[in-house]
Amino acid sequence: MGEGAQDRGMPGGRRYVPIAEHGLIGDLRSVALVGTDGTIDWYCCPSFDAPSVFASILDVERGGCFALAASVPARTKQFYFPDTNVLITRFFTEDGVGEVQDFMPVGGGPAEAERHRLIRRVVCVRGAIPFRTRVAPRFDYGSLPHTVRLSGDTAVFEADGLALALTATVPLEADGPDVRGEFKLSEGETAVFALDKVGGDVTPRRCARTEAEEQFAATVAYWRHWLSASRYKGRWREMVHRSALTLKLLTYAPTGAIVAAPTTSLPEELGGERNWDYRYVWVRDAAFCVYALLRLGFTGEAEAFMDFVTRHISPGDGKVSGPLQIMYGIDGRTELPERTLGHLEGHHGSAPVRVGNAAADQLQLDIYGALIDSIYLYDKWAKPISSGHWDDVCALVDWVCAHWDQPDEGIWETRGGRRNFLYSRLMCWVAIERAIRMANRRGLPADLPRWRECRDTIYRRIMSRGWSEERGAFVQHEDGDVLDAAVLMMPLTKFIAPTDPKWLSTLDVLTEELVSDSLVYRYDPRSSPDGLRGDEGTFSICSFWYVEAMVHAGRIDEARLAFEKMLTYANHLGLYAEEISHTGEQQGNFPQAFTHLALISAAFNLDRALG
Repeated sequence: MGEGAQDRGMPGGRRYVPIAEHGLIGDLRSVALVGTDGTIDWYCCPSFDAPSVFASILDVERGGCFALAASVPARTKQFYFPDTNVLITRFFTEDGVGEVQDFMPVGGGPAEAERHRLIRRVVCVRGAIPFRTRVAPRFDYGSLPHTVRLSGDTAVFEADGLALALTATVPLEADGPDVRGEFKLSEGETAVFALDKVGGDVTPRRCARTEAEEQFAATVAYWRHWLSASRYKGRWREMVHRSALTLKLLTYAPTGAIVAAPTTSLPEELGGERNWDYRYVWVRDAAFCVYALLRLGFTGEAEAFMDFVTRHISPGDGKVSGPLQIMYGIDGRTELPERTLGHLEGHHGSAPVRVGNAAADQLQLDIYGALIDSIYLYDKWAKPISSGHWDDVCALVDWVCAHWDQPDEGIWETRGGRRNFLYSRLMCWVAIERAIRMANRRGLPADLPRWRECRDTIYRRIMSRGWSEERGAFVQHEDGDVLDAAVLMMPLTKFIAPTDPKWLSTLDVLTEELVSDSLVYRYDPRSSPDGLRGDEGTFSICSFWYVEAMVHAGRIDEARLAFEKMLTYANHLGLYAEEISHTGEQQGNFPQAFTHLALISAAFNLDRALG
C-alpha cells in the first residue's frame, strides 16, 4: 500500500480498495472484510445473509465502514497469525511500527454467540504512533437511519431492528451519526475496540485489555485445534490449509450450511452487470466443499452439511424445477427474491447491487450428481448414511432417471435460455453411477436394472451427441461446437479414462482456445451467448480443474507449472475471488468457496502424482 492509504474512511480521503486487498475474519455465523488500510469494508450482522452494517466496498460514500489506522503516512502489510483466521494489519511509519489485530471470537456459549463480537486490538510494537478511528455504520445496506448514544467509552448505534454497541479503551466522540477517536500509543501499549450486537439478554460489555488478550488466545487456540485435524502433509501445505480455513469461515454453524461466498455484487467485470448475491447455499458448491474437506479429514463439517441436507432439502417438495432447488438460504429457506439496491453505486461504480438471487428457480440438473457424489463419499470416508437418507437418495435417483434428458440452464446459470448441456448430462450419470456403487457396496435396496439401463443410455448419448468430430472435442451442449471448461470434469468424475484419445484431443483443443497462461475461461460468451452484456475474467475453479485433468492425463510437469502459476494469482493472504481479470486482478465475490475447494483437490492429486 502506498502512503495516504490511512486517509480512507476520513472526510475527503475516500477511495475504493481493490477486491484482492482484503482479508477475512469471522465467527462461523458472519464475516468481515478488512482492507489492507485497516478499514472494515464489509460486515453483515448477525448472519452472512443479513443486511450489511458496513458496505463501503459497494459504496464508499453510503455503505458505511469501520476505519482504524495510523494517522500519519504509513506503509501497510497484512498477514494471518499462523494457522488461524486472526488477521493482522501492520503500519510502518517514520516513528514506529504498529498493528491492528482483527478477529471474531468463536464459541463461548449461546449468549456469547448471540453477541457476534468483533474485536480490533491495536498494538504499538516499536517507537510511538498516533492512530485514529471512525466508526460509521450504515444499517440495512445504507438505507436505514440510526441514532447514536455515547456514554463514556461506550457508543450504542441503534436502527430499527438492530443495535450495535462499540466499547473502547480510548476516548470516543460523537460526529453526527458516527463516532471517532484519536489516540497515540508508545511501544508496548495497546488499545481495544469491541463491536457487539446487543439487545434482549445481550447488554453492552466493555472489552478490557486483559479480556481482549484472553479472547485473542482462545480464538488462536480454536483455529489451531481445528486445523490440527488436517491430514494434508504435502508440498503446498500453507496454501491448502489457508483454503481449508477459508472454507471453514464460510460455514454457518447453527445449521451446517456452507455459503458460496460471503459477499454480494462484487463485479465479475468492473463496470459490468455480472454482479450477483452469493451469500446462500448452492447445492453444487456446498457438495464440492464437502468433498474437499473430507479429503483433508474434516468429517465434522461434512456431517453438519449432511444434517442440513436431511433437515432442509426434501426430495418430495415437487417444485417445477425438480425435487431440489439449486440454492437455499443458510436457514434452509427456499424463497430468495432478487432485488436491486439502486441507492448504492456498486464497487468502483459497478451497478447494479443485487440482494437475493433469481437463479434459485432455475433447473440445473448437475446438482443431483454433485449432491449424490458427496453423499457417496461421506458414506465411504466418514460414516454410513441412515436408512431414511438412503430412501431420499433413491427418490432423487428415480427422478433423475425420469428427467435427465430435459434441457436446463446449466452449471453457469446462463440467462440465455435452456439447452442440452453436456455437463448436466455428465452429472446425471454421476448421480446414478454413485448410487449404484453405494447400493452394491452396502447391499441396499434399489431398482438396479432401471438405474443401470438409464446410466448406460446417458453414457451413450454423451459419447454420440456431446462429441464434435469437427472440433475434435467434447463440447458445451448437444449437437453444438462451443467449447466449455466444465467438460474438464469428465475424467475427474471417472466418466472417461483420462488417457482416452477423445479426451486427450479435447484437452488439447481446450488448451488452445480457453487457456491463457494457466488461466481458464469457462466459455467464450461471444460464441455462446449467455443473456448478459460484457466480458468476464478467467474462472479460477476451471483453472484448478485444468491442473487436475492434466495430472490424470499424465502431463505432470505441465500440471505443476500451471498450478504454481495459479498460486501467483492469489492475493497477499492466499485468498481467491471467483475470477481473474486479463491484468491479473481478482474479480467477483470474495473469497469464493468454489476456487478454494478446487485448489485443495488439485494440490492433493498433484502431490500424489509427484510421489
